[in-house]
Amino acid sequence: MSVVPLWGRLWRLLITQYLPDEGYAAYRDRAVTQEEPRARITVAVPSAAESRRLFGVDVAKRGIQPVWLRIENRSPGSLRLQTVTIDPKYFTPLEAAGVNHFSITKRLSAFGAMSWLFYPLLLLVPLKLLTAWWANGRMDKVFHRHGFRLRPIVTGETVEGFVFTTVDLGTKVVHVRLTPLEPLRQSIGRLLHPGSGDNAPPVDLVFMMPVPGIAADYLDRDFAAIRPPASVEPCTPDDLVPRLEAMPAATTNACGTKTGDPANLVVVGTFETLLGAFAARWDESETISLKTCWKTVKAFLLGSSYRYSPVSALHLFGRVQDIALQRTRHSINERIHLRLWLTPLSFDGQPVWVGQVSRDIGVRFTTKAWNLTTHRIDPDVDESRDYVIEDLVAAGRVKAAGYVGGVGTCTPDAPRRNLTGDPFFTDGKRAVILLSASRTN
Repeated sequence: MSVVPLWGRLWRLLITQYLPDEGYAAYRDRAVTQEEPRARITVAVPSAAESRRLFGVDVAKRGIQPVWLRIENRSPGSLRLQTVTIDPKYFTPLEAAGVNHFSITKRLSAFGAMSWLFYPLLLLVPLKLLTAWWANGRMDKVFHRHGFRLRPIVTGETVEGFVFTTVDLGTKVVHVRLTPLEPLRQSIGRLLHPGSGDNAPPVDLVFMMPVPGIAADYLDRDFAAIRPPASVEPCTPDDLVPRLEAMPAATTNACGTKTGDPANLVVVGTFETLLGAFAARWDESETISLKTCWKTVKAFLLGSSYRYSPVSALHLFGRVQDIALQRTRHSINERIHLRLWLTPLSFDGQPVWVGQVSRDIGVRFTTKAWNLTTHRIDPDVDESRDYVIEDLVAAGRVKAAGYVGGVGTCTPDAPRRNLTGDPFFTDGKRAVILLSASRTN
């Protein structure tokens, strides 16, 4: 370790410096604005580096992601932001500041085994404590000053500030709900006299915000080249079902010589609608690289979660999946995989995607993978298929759903196997989901 970095760390150990750049606002260049007659709303999501510069501490390292909002109330009455629709696990400004407070114990532990070298300097602890106390107090004020105040937004008022949410990378879905407020007397009157008048519906706007930090696998996909306008095949309600049933029954290997997991899902909607429907509850998958492979190996060895872990390649229509999404649980070995391929079909002016979904429930040894291990899937693949329907219905993003044939029936007593040898059974049906561009509830 060189002398300069060592003394630099020693200086930071003894003197706590807190240097936020409160005037920094470059992240607003990516802001998105939506409006309706009652409100005009602007949203921006700083990157981890931008948040660190603005707030003076690495909030992303502590699992916090600030979301900037500006709300203009154009309605005749007051509105209130429902923060839980943005993130039910949001942090209050002072809570977010507290998570990031400076601590002398954390500073010493950063030196590890070398910390004993600095014990003679503990005589200067009062100086450290004093500067840390000052810095933490200033941090509280900065977070509170920039936090979004949860109070009624009166007619004609414009307010702005940060809501401190949990971290999402790739695409962050921000659901902004503004509830109209009415006088207490009027509210009690409606309660005592049902039918005397209905309260105005809330303002509901959904923002899909790109957040730097991961290389999602679909970023290198040219959907216009995969599905050029001249190749689009419109389907009527009468011919949609037979066209879907004629789609390939299962995924294949790269050569197309072996079949794998069943293609048990169909989704109808634009890419933007698809991403908006899934991204609030599912995570995108990163491309395979040395960096992401190492992150995957670490998560595997430690039994931890890696929300954006790359998904192995399966093939349909002679190409790997166009989009891969996943829902992880306690560890990387427990997640639901969803792969989607864009087809030439179109229904009601919307693209049709064919997909495959399965649930990882463990890890096992195999000679069919380069790393000699593979995820073991739940053989009841219909459960994973139906989970997708239930999840999207709960998110309010389904216009219609049903089933068609095409996968082929197999039973638990006579299962089929995927490319790594895992058995699966199915009733032979594909779930078909027509997505809604906006929430239906």
